[in-house]
Amino acid sequence: MRRLLLAALLSAAAYVEAASTVVTAVNMPAWLEREGRTLPLSPSLALQPRDTIRTGPGARVRLQLPEGSEVKLGENAVFRMENLNLSDGRTSPFQATLEVLKGAFRFTTGLLGGERKRQVDVRIQTITAGIRGTDIWGRSDEEKDLVCLLEGRIGVSREGEPAQEMSEPLSFYVAPRGKPSLPISKVDPDKVKNEWAPQTEPQAGQGLTEQNGRWTLTLARVKTQKAALEWYDRLRQAGYAAKIRSGDGHAVRLEQLGSEADAKALGQRLQTEFKTPLAEVKKR
Repeated sequence: MRRLLLAALLSAAAYVEAASTVVTAVNMPAWLEREGRTLPLSPSLALQPRDTIRTGPGARVRLQLPEGSEVKLGENAVFRMENLNLSDGRTSPFQATLEVLKGAFRFTTGLLGGERKRQVDVRIQTITAGIRGTDIWGRSDEEKDLVCLLEGRIGVSREGEPAQEMSEPLSFYVAPRGKPSLPISKVDPDKVKNEWAPQTEPQAGQGLTEQNGRWTLTLARVKTQKAALEWYDRLRQAGYAAKIRSGDGHAVRLEQLGSEADAKALGQRLQTEFKTPLAEVKKR
């Protein structure tokens, strides 16, 4: 079993060089599901078609797509990537189908990706939004599916209803469960800024891990490999990308934390939740 887990980890790490849709930031807990295996999500992991990401309470995830756009996910989300190609959008369109099965998300082209070619469909349960270059926010929950256009233009459709175009910033489309879609409306910008956007924004100072994060958090230092593996397995199953560093004993730790504040906040949380014996913070 441990050999399978190690093989999965090595496969995921090796794929970073081949693929170009990469995890750039994570507020844990979060998981990657691939071909029947489940791994804790961490920065620098590259994604493959049909990968599923799940996030836990308080979690955030940020992804960098190959043509320069970003996807951000909120807590308790389920997100899947389908039909993903590796084009950077310079000469041929980047193509992908992104499925938001649960939770809040944001898709942003950004300044660097604004001129790239893309053909992206975002499915928010019952809504499909066709994207050619834009900034949108959406959410799927037990009551409804929602997509809000922040900038650009999208086409929205729902099975059994006419497709519609959205080009007015801050316009949003709602599909209630078991009922016809509501007319397209405008949302107050303060609601987007203060209520919606924070649901998908990575939380700096709250245990954020990043690609270039240089802080480590040691949670246990034990004499035997067996004791180290017990902590390792427990943390990773719970969505925390623990690693074992061996030398004078075995240290179980989390790496790539973005700041000292992130490391300390996560250490306090894990000591409370898992009764970890340590919460030692150090910069690499």
